[in-house]
Amino acid sequence: DRFLLFALAGVLCGGLIQKAGAPAQQALLPRLIGGDLLVAFAFAERQERFNLADVCMHATVNGSDFVLSGNKSVVFDAASADRIIVSARTGGAERAPEGITLFLVDSNAAGLSRRNFPTIDGGRASEITFDDVLVGRDAAIGEIDQGLPLIEWAVDHGIAAVCAEAVGAMEVLQVHTLEHLKTRKQFGQPIGQFQVLQHRAVEMFMACEQARSMAYMATLKLTDPSDSGRMRAVSAAKAKVGEAAHFVGQQAIQLHGGVGITDELNVGHYFKRLTMIDTLFGNVAHHRKRFADLS
Repeated sequence: DRFLLFALAGVLCGGLIQKAGAPAQQALLPRLIGGDLLVAFAFAERQERFNLADVCMHATVNGSDFVLSGNKSVVFDAASADRIIVSARTGGAERAPEGITLFLVDSNAAGLSRRNFPTIDGGRASEITFDDVLVGRDAAIGEIDQGLPLIEWAVDHGIAAVCAEAVGAMEVLQVHTLEHLKTRKQFGQPIGQFQVLQHRAVEMFMACEQARSMAYMATLKLTDPSDSGRMRAVSAAKAKVGEAAHFVGQQAIQLHGGVGITDELNVGHYFKRLTMIDTLFGNVAHHRKRFADLS
């Protein structure tokens, strides 16, 4: 879990700093890569419902500085973070694509408070309140008012990463379920001898392989010169992987019987993580709509 925590932080926050950070910010990258520094990404708000442009948090100019005021929701691993990358509105209306800026903020800054809570998959997240948090102009990542394309770019890379993680989790579930079918006996024979269960095992394998192919495709399209091409590929992958994860997770639990959901067996834990991944960065319904809108 700790490795995945740093890996996703590296993809999201490390990618943002590498792509658009000032030299002083990029100097933090060796520490982030080495695991000595953890950066959390605070981009979601309570009302946004996966709309990355729906930002109410404000950054008000105060001389040569900015004053951050507002709230961010479900910020993963913020309780352990040393720095937080936060999106705030420096201009425009609430859902306007222009007027959003990213800032790199110290997690112990005056006026910043967190309410930490556990997530269903065993992780940690936080609700963060920014109460007149003062940051310098040098805390901005990229250009002022032009943060949305950076957020979309980072989130698409994060989606590709969690799609790959989901494929790995589904493969574990498929392999463990197949082994269970071979060894669990009922009516004097392994339950894998029953044809209906063989069909379900094959369907699990097919769902895993289809999700794997889509995850590969999304990764290849991350460098697409067209933003819309990258976004369509990532949304297609997120939707397909989400569907497959739901199916494979449910089948694994059902084919293991009542023990499948207990804490003593890893099947239930993988299913909880897959459920979290389905919602993370937008669920199946959201990405189907995004794909359709971009077509």
